[in-house]
Amino acid sequence: MQWVKESLALQTHGKGLYPCTEAIDRVIRESGIQEGLCYLFLQHTSASLLISESYDPSARLDMEEFMEKMVPERQAWYKHTLEGSDDSPSHIRAMLTSCSETIPVEKGRLALGTWQGVYLFEHRQHPQVRTLLVRCLGME
Repeated sequence: MQWVKESLALQTHGKGLYPCTEAIDRVIRESGIQEGLCYLFLQHTSASLLISESYDPSARLDMEEFMEKMVPERQAWYKHTLEGSDDSPSHIRAMLTSCSETIPVEKGRLALGTWQGVYLFEHRQHPQVRTLLVRCLGME
C-alpha cells in the first residue's frame, strides 16, 4: 500500500464554485497510484467541497443562485457578523454542504461519473486562499 499526503492551495476570487478535479487528478497522477481511494478535506468553515455537474456551466450558475436564495445575506436575525455581512451566511452554507469527500481511484484518476466534477464552493465575498488536504491510499 502507498499513502500520499498533499495539500493544495486554491485561490478564490469571491463567492462561487471553483473546479478542482484537475488539480486533484494531478496529485494522483504524480503519485503513481493506479487503484485506491482519495480522501479530500477542506480546512475551512466558510467554504465547502462538493461533487456536481461539470459539463454545462449553467448548472454551476443555478447552484450558486440556489444558495443565494436559501441563505441570503443581511438578515436582521444574524448575530455573527464580526467579519461582515457574509460571516454568518458563509458558515450556514458550509454547514448545509460538506467539507470532505471520498472518491475511488481507478486507472490513475478519480473514478468520477461522466459528468461529475469536484468543486470548492466559496461562500465568502472576498478572495481567499483555501487549503484542500488530499490523502490517497493506493493499493498494489
